[in-house]
Amino acid sequence: MEMLSVDPYPTRIVCLTEEPTEVLYALGEQDRIAGISGFTVRPARARKEKPKVSAFTSAKIGEILKLEPDLAIGFSDIQADIARDLIKAGVEVWISNHRSVAGILAYIRRLGAMVGVAEKAEAYAQKAEQHIAAIEASAARLPRRPKVYFEEWDEPLITGIRWVAELVRIAGGDDVFPEQAGQSLAKHRILGDPTEVVAQAPDIILGSWCGKRFRPEKVAARPGWGAIPAVRDGELHEIKSPLILQPGPAALFDGLDAIHAVIRAWAEKQPA
Repeated sequence: MEMLSVDPYPTRIVCLTEEPTEVLYALGEQDRIAGISGFTVRPARARKEKPKVSAFTSAKIGEILKLEPDLAIGFSDIQADIARDLIKAGVEVWISNHRSVAGILAYIRRLGAMVGVAEKAEAYAQKAEQHIAAIEASAARLPRRPKVYFEEWDEPLITGIRWVAELVRIAGGDDVFPEQAGQSLAKHRILGDPTEVVAQAPDIILGSWCGKRFRPEKVAARPGWGAIPAVRDGELHEIKSPLILQPGPAALFDGLDAIHAVIRAWAEKQPA
């Protein structure tokens, strides 16, 4: 008697954040996705094709269970309560906790292996590594490296997380708050005194205010900030948050490109 062919890998995955959705679409495995985060914007088609069943710190547990998932994928301790509720309901859950460029690359490989497409995931991760190497090579040819302040939020001031600081370095700049970048939680990356930025005198300010538009005129108007080279020279630039604030492929491709474009344009304006 011939055995029926059954897919041994998860086929009804609920993605509680955007990065697993983006990776699975990139690998051509989107049919395995049963539901997504309401904050998902990449790829755009996912919002049209998949039901939205979670936010970041909350989820519609009942709606998720109706989808009969065989795997839920989330990110970090911030989603611990969602994970707990799903585990109690008998759902298998994977919570990743990667916070670096190397971690994003490992995540792509790991997720691909979990759905049975390790070779495709390896090829995609290598494509990302090649892109990173190409940007790093381009950055190495720039005549100067700017000091860069990356602002993740404005009230209070929160600096960039580790993968952002690493991408700034790859793109040709130097993050002015490397110690804070090593802190995984936003509350540990709060700048208690805005004059700390003035003291660092960044050449470029990059803003990516999660969920709202960056307002360079508000930044420039902060007391004492007119002395900052970036403010004086008009080097305040928005990096759209979907490109950089999720630890997924977007950051390694479009996010890195956006940062490098700003740094390259700045470097080309500098006197020889």
